Amino acid sequence: MSSLPRPALAVIGGSGFYDFFDHDAVHVEVNTPYGAPSAPVAIGEVEGRAVAFLPRHGKQHEFAPHTLPYQANMWALRSLGVRRVFAPCAVGSLRADWGPGTVAVPDQLVDRTSGRPQTYFDGGGVHVSFADPYCDDLRAAAVKSAGDLRVEDSGTMVVVQGPRFSTRAESRWFAGQGWDLVNMTGHPEAVLARELEMCYAAVALVTDLDAGLEEGDGVHAVDVFAEFKKNLGPFKELMRRAVTAVDDTDTCERCRVHAGVSLPFELP
Repeated sequence: MSSLPRPALAVIGGSGFYDFFDHDAVHVEVNTPYGAPSAPVAIGEVEGRAVAFLPRHGKQHEFAPHTLPYQANMWALRSLGVRRVFAPCAVGSLRADWGPGTVAVPDQLVDRTSGRPQTYFDGGGVHVSFADPYCDDLRAAAVKSAGDLRVEDSGTMVVVQGPRFSTRAESRWFAGQGWDLVNMTGHPEAVLARELEMCYAAVALVTDLDAGLEEGDGVHAVDVFAEFKKNLGPFKELMRRAVTAVDDTDTCERCRVHAGVSLPFELP
């Protein structure tokens, strides 16, 4: 691994987003204290920058949202040199005016998952600041890279356990709280990135209106995947532009949360 470039930037691909480089990528198998990540990490170049890519669900979508090896995924990226992470994902919209095809760059997160390991610090009195879960620098880079895609520079994303979709009552409750998007993978991914002092930003592609916003049969996985596939080309181009729009490739000061704290282990 010593001869490989150290990618400071990474993209974690969500449902339907299983590859990022057209050619010349090197695939690296990484062992972590938390087991293997979802797939070997691909390392390639985007406009001369070394970038890592990890398909969140595996190359063949082997992992459901509640079984993902989140700890291993984030640890593997950090150990390869990554300090800034874009996290594209598919989401349902809780707003009628944010229809399919909309790209939202959320600024807040609500966790409604259960039973997922969500920290590296089970002891030692380590508590990270998480009031603002997403990196402002990466969010700004994603917004200005949207091109012809409609982009919303805000939003609260509620993360549910899955793998089922929400009931109509749940969906209406989420919307009634003022939340904008619903997703199944954004937590604990974001907080694990923060614990490892990596900048992190979710970039959400709306694939459907959630069940509480319309009548009919509700959300179906086949329709979600079809909508994501339809927009995948422009969405990948957005991510390529975002990677090149990041001015710095090291963790920003705001995402360095361990200053003055004694950690029970060294970060990779």
